[in-house]
Amino acid sequence: MLARHKLAALALLFGALLAFPHDTPAVAPPTTAPTRDFGPLLSMELGKEGLVLAGQDAMQQLLVTGHYTGGRAIDLTRAVEYEVRPPIVRVDSTGLVTPLKEGTALLSARAPSGKTATVTVTVKNLERDVPINFANEIVPLFTKFGCNAGGCHGKASGQNGFKLSLLGFEPQEDYEFLVNEARGRRLLPSAAEHSLLVRKATGVMAHGGGKKIEPGSPYAQLLIRWVKQGAPYGRPDDRTVRAIEVLPKERVGERGGAQQLKVLARFSDGSTRDVTRMTQFEANQPEMAEVSENGLVRFKRVPGRVAVMARFQSHVGTFRATLPLGAPVPTLPKARTFIDELVFAQWKELGLPPSEACDDATFLRRATIDLAGRLPTKKETEDFVGNKDAGRHDQLIDRLLASDDCADYFANKWSAVLRNRRGGANEDTMPTFAFHAWIKEGLRANKPYDRFVREVLTATGEEGKSPPVVWYRELKEPAAMAEDAAQLFLGQRIGCARCHHHPFEKWGQDDYHGMEAFFSRTKVTQPVPPKKKGKLTRAVPRKPATVAHNPGTAQAVNPRTGRPVKPTGLGGRAMVVGRDEDSREKLVDWMVSKDNPFFARTLVNRYWKHFLGRGLVDPEDDMRATNPASNPELLDALARHFVESKYDLKKLTRTICTSHVYRLSAVPNRFNADDRQSFSRFLPRRLTAEVLLDAIDDVTLSRTTFKGAPAKSRAVQLPDNMFDSYFLSVFGRPDAASACECERSGDASLAQCLHMMNSQEVLNKASGARARELARDRRAPAERVRELYLIALSRPPSKEETDELVEYVGKKGRSAWEDVVWAIVNTKEFQFNH
Repeated sequence: MLARHKLAALALLFGALLAFPHDTPAVAPPTTAPTRDFGPLLSMELGKEGLVLAGQDAMQQLLVTGHYTGGRAIDLTRAVEYEVRPPIVRVDSTGLVTPLKEGTALLSARAPSGKTATVTVTVKNLERDVPINFANEIVPLFTKFGCNAGGCHGKASGQNGFKLSLLGFEPQEDYEFLVNEARGRRLLPSAAEHSLLVRKATGVMAHGGGKKIEPGSPYAQLLIRWVKQGAPYGRPDDRTVRAIEVLPKERVGERGGAQQLKVLARFSDGSTRDVTRMTQFEANQPEMAEVSENGLVRFKRVPGRVAVMARFQSHVGTFRATLPLGAPVPTLPKARTFIDELVFAQWKELGLPPSEACDDATFLRRATIDLAGRLPTKKETEDFVGNKDAGRHDQLIDRLLASDDCADYFANKWSAVLRNRRGGANEDTMPTFAFHAWIKEGLRANKPYDRFVREVLTATGEEGKSPPVVWYRELKEPAAMAEDAAQLFLGQRIGCARCHHHPFEKWGQDDYHGMEAFFSRTKVTQPVPPKKKGKLTRAVPRKPATVAHNPGTAQAVNPRTGRPVKPTGLGGRAMVVGRDEDSREKLVDWMVSKDNPFFARTLVNRYWKHFLGRGLVDPEDDMRATNPASNPELLDALARHFVESKYDLKKLTRTICTSHVYRLSAVPNRFNADDRQSFSRFLPRRLTAEVLLDAIDDVTLSRTTFKGAPAKSRAVQLPDNMFDSYFLSVFGRPDAASACECERSGDASLAQCLHMMNSQEVLNKASGARARELARDRRAPAERVRELYLIALSRPPSKEETDELVEYVGKKGRSAWEDVVWAIVNTKEFQFNH
């Protein structure tokens, strides 16, 4: 074997020789949006109802939409000239309308083409000082400018002696902190502009958070007026916000273009109010769009679909934009499944030409890794590439689905998210081994997913006799059980709602505790290890973990209100559960109902990510209204298909893997290199830690041994996470400490590179049985190179690769085969699934 510093130089040689073919597009992607002619401007829309500005601090955001003969609607808010007669309001270049004096006027907008649109505007209550409502008008300022965020005054301990509720979800507490705490020193009604609140917010006085509001701005004037009024909280019968509406709801935008948003708050008395400038905005795909604090969405150059979340008080709304590339889409192949039909439709809508289909060798390697968690054998590669049967791809999928390797690989996946772990390496292995075997057997037998989930959530008895009980060992209380069940099986991260309203969703504390109530009668007895006496362990058997249902009223208590909460599915109605009934059964009944909006969608999204590299909703377990699917029609269709199949996991897998979409090449064309959400090409991803280690072992013929595991166990077959392996740890093996698949890291790191290039573990494997076998082989070097390529990369080498390696072996002799094996396992092509 060469010295390590020479190996690094050799890596550079083979890095050029064995370049990963999917790093860069064949032709550079377009850098500018296609120029499109939408035809003449037919009409403009300035609002269907008249504008009303009531109060000194009233504001209205105009939204001017131009309708063109080509059928497109384009935002013209900043492209028109405004005129008001008589001039009772001011309209700035962003379309913001502010009052000057009371009265009624006609506001008109004129486009460069001469088209105009008009709307009436009425101003009232300028002379009469209308009382300001603290919750409706002041708290939203704290949220918009980040004052009550978790990194500032909204964190649990507050900031520099001043505390606010997180994101303003508890305005009554905020009022107490601001007005009455510290003897009211933060407000000065007799000289409102000199109040600490105003001076620090406007940067006049030193403030750790810096200047948040411009002096003299409408926001500053609102604060000053509120303080002058005596800092009222508001009357009990004041109107309250029931919902917000974001306008427009959807729009086909232009890459590099912009869209102004308008947000209306709908109140309990039926009235509406423009709260655009009081709303907080956030794009779910920052690489596709960014949003100003005034609600102007600026689209970037990446095509696809993007959503913008708008938050006002505890209410959220969403704007969705489609950003076409506009390139011609060639004739597409015949759709093989409904997946193809819906994805093809999106490509046509976006003008996003897909990559070509991959070759057979690539498909074999991809499918074998994704379904069986291993590399294809040399014989499998030769047989598949030589097979000319038109149905060979589907036959491959069926064979892999029926294999024990498939059950092993997916048991590895599910074992991690179901928290199958020991507390330490010396803890009894029996429970985790039994749970892993139970998971594997269920997958091998294709147990319906709804039954699989029911058996986990309703597990009762001892962990040894009822393996799913192991899931409960890591969950110490009903709240933790509810959070895990919601995230894992419903794609809902409800943890935030335990203490306050969810910042990105509609879930409040009653929703959280309604889920908790399902587990309120579940008693978990944690395992008790054998007692120790000195250095010796007494002969006292270990007490296993047990789960039991305690008869009684199933309910939780909302700690903020003190009121009991009955078992309630998210977004559903409270359930009546008998004292002797196990409320967990009711939970699963609600979950697996065909009308449940979360259960089937979460699973199909999770499996879509496994096979296509990214969820239709991403992250895969964060399925909220403000993070919509990139192809909602496809997500719905997959969910319906899954329900109609009676929750058949293998049928779902087959449907995905036999689609044309799954068969696309990872090599980008000149248009789709930036696409990560429309699946116009396969997204390469690094092999998981276990698959990569097994692949290295297969190539080098040097099997890793794991202390405590059955003999000849592969890494993907390990029942839990407590088998010592630096390789698995450094390459992102999950700790199984949560329900989140994000624990499994696919990111590259310097430690990984160093371990692959210089660790004694990898060097020993590279110089092991495979290298010795190749060195002793009497065949021509070119034949040996070809065999190694078929084993490691599932393809024959190119003539250039063969010539370079044969020449290298000829110069260095038999020991060169160690270097060749080492170099191949260090290539991107080997370490990635593509």
